Order: sequence, then structure tokens, then C-alpha cells
Amino acid sequence: MAYSGGRDSTALLHATLVAAAESGARVLALHVHHGLSPHADAWVAHCEAQCTRWRRRGWQVDFAAHRVSTRPEPGESVEAWARTARYSALHAMAMERGATLVLLAHHQRDQAETLLLQALRGAGTAGLAGMPERAERDGIIWQRPWLHRSRAEVDAYVRRHRLRYIDDDSNADTRFARNRLRLQVWPALSGAFPNAEASLASSARWAQEADAALHELAVLDLAQVADARGLRVKGWRALSAARRSNALRAWLGAALGSAVPASLSERLLDELMRLRIGRWPAGHAELRLYRGLLTCETLAAASLRSRETALCVTGEGVYPLPGWGGALHVEAVSEQGVPLAWLAQLELRERVGGEQFQAGIGRPARSLKKQFQAASVPAWQREGPLVYSGGQLVFVPGLGLDARVIGLPGQPQVRLHWAADAPGSMLRRNS
Repeated sequence: MAYSGGRDSTALLHATLVAAAESGARVLALHVHHGLSPHADAWVAHCEAQCTRWRRRGWQVDFAAHRVSTRPEPGESVEAWARTARYSALHAMAMERGATLVLLAHHQRDQAETLLLQALRGAGTAGLAGMPERAERDGIIWQRPWLHRSRAEVDAYVRRHRLRYIDDDSNADTRFARNRLRLQVWPALSGAFPNAEASLASSARWAQEADAALHELAVLDLAQVADARGLRVKGWRALSAARRSNALRAWLGAALGSAVPASLSERLLDELMRLRIGRWPAGHAELRLYRGLLTCETLAAASLRSRETALCVTGEGVYPLPGWGGALHVEAVSEQGVPLAWLAQLELRERVGGEQFQAGIGRPARSLKKQFQAASVPAWQREGPLVYSGGQLVFVPGLGLDARVIGLPGQPQVRLHWAADAPGSMLRRNS
């Protein structure tokens, strides 16, 4: 049982112990000390003491804690780092103690929030499917037994049994997208739509079924139009438009071994229908079309530059990005800037084609190629990372801020500027 000491995991651990007492099974409570909060040591002590009290009651529960020794890299998303570190630690502790099933305390509200966040990022069915109730990875079964239980039911369980739990102060930090959703959006949403939690969670279950069906269809189609060498474009073109898109995304995912940017798949859907020869950059690989076959070629390691993929901007200053050959300058402004809150978790991406940029409020969004041409930006001033927040394009070197992120009067705002080959003595490393 993953046991943070918070309300949800405390409730599930208690319910698990009640059920386990009937069968005589032992329960292992696993706690991860991330080292991010000044209260983290106290949380470990609280969880261990709670397990001790339950053992005195006669329940068979053991407690184990793991202290994470790594730290987020400069510019790395703290949320993403903590999630990866947490699952790695839970996996290691479970395997060391011979446990093959780990329970997670996510509930219906968590699932509804996940669907909303994924939808706001423009995710497809895989993202909208949210969290699976059961998944097996690397010898461990991860189970979410309360995924269909409402937040209200969990709260009622905690009150009924008078459970003591930890209230993590970081849950009030609106720099994190999920906290903004919970604190600023969810009250209004549930007030206007009382059944929002159950309805959104139900939509996630439908998306899971749809994603599974699409995967099965892609397997059938790729068996006809692809082999170990690559994707046979002539046969792929004969598929319907929807099946072409589905099969291409599945093939790209398998070939690249990672999530496929929507901009890349959309560009390929267009260009593969009319080109006979082509090359497309795809992270650490390159896609090549020749003689009717689309292949994926891994680039030589020596030719790769390790580029940062995430950045956390906390205020004014100069943020070095050596992998991109420059730095991002952040300057406070009173108007026509982006709200500072948007910049807590930034994604840094290469240009792959198909990106849309809005040059001014009220003006239509157009492709970067057309915007660069209209602004007479030379090729050497287009280098640098495209900056995204929550899936929304925020900043483009040579063009500036996308008009869709311009803040309202009264908000703390900043302006961004990209400078290539910034002198190291002037750079401040972000923490």
C-alpha cells in the first residue's frame, strides 16, 4: 500500500487493514520521503507511529520508508520528477520485500481531474483515458481499488473512523496545474454541474475502451501495411483517413519508443500523402521516406546535443539553456506580458512543423513558417526552443509571446527574450 499519510492513502490503508484482518494477511505500508518539504521528517514519523498504533490493535501491518537521494535537475518539472522518483521507490521497496501488488489511493475525483488536465493539454484518447484501475509493469501490479469511489465517500470514511492524516501544505501551491484546477476551477465546475465528478470519470472509462479498441485496430492495420523494415506508404494510403491517422500514430509510437507530438503526426499525415522522398527530425531519431517505405533511423550519439526539455521560471533573470546554445531572458513588465504563474512548468520543444502562432490579439493563428516570413525573421534568428505551458505555445524565438497568453491588467507579468550564446558570467542557474 502506497502510504503518504494524507487523507486518501490513510483511508485506504485503514480499509485494507480491516479487510486483511479477516484473512490474516499482512499489509506493507510504503512511504516515500521526497525531501522537498521541511515537514517531510515529521510525516515519516507520523506514518510510522500510526502503523505502530494499528499493530497494537492487532492488525498485521509493517512500515517501510525510502528517502529519495536525487534532486530535480535545474529546469526540470518538480511534479514530474517527484512522480518518477515516487514510483521508482515504491517499486524498489515492494520488490525487496516480495510484494507483487501495490495499492494506490486514487479515487473518482482524481480521475476526473486527470481527464480535464489531459483535455486542456489537447490529449487524444490515451490521455483522456486517465489512470487505469489495474496495470502491470516490471513485475508489479498497480491497483487503484477506489477509482470508482467518490471524494465524498472517502471524506465520509475518514470522519466515520476519526482518522488522523497529514495535510500537505504544497497542495495550496497554485504553481502546479492540478492545484490550480482543484482550488480555482473545480468549485465553480461542481457548483454549475453537481455530477461533474462522476460524469468526467465515466468519460475516462469510455476513453479507455475507445483507446483499447483503437490499439486493436492499429495492430490489424499495421499487420497489412508495415513490417520490420518500416511503414509501406502505398498500402497505408489506401486506408481510410481515420485509420491512416490511427495506424501512423501507433507505428510512430513503437518506432520512436515515446509519445508522439501531435504536430509531427499531423505533418506526416499531410506530407506522406503527396511526397515521394522526405526526411523529418523526431527527437533522437530521423524519419525517412524513400521508395515508398517510411523508416525510423536513430541518430548517431556523437551528433546529438543534450537539450533541456523542461524549465521552471520563478522570476526575473537569465535562465541558461546550454543544450540549446543560449539563454532565456525574463523581464518584469506592467502590460503585454505573460502571467508569471504560467511559467512554473515549461516544456521546451524543437520545431517539427505544423505549430500555430498568434501574432496579435484578434489576429488569426497561422503557421510558424508564415509568421516568420511575414515578420521577415532570418533563419539564424529562428533558432532556440519553442516554449510551451500546459500544451499551449507561449514563446517563439524571433517572434515573441503568443497573443493567447497575454495577461490581464493587474497580473504579475513578464516578457521573454531568447539570446543565443549568452556569456556564462551573466547567467543565473535556475533552482
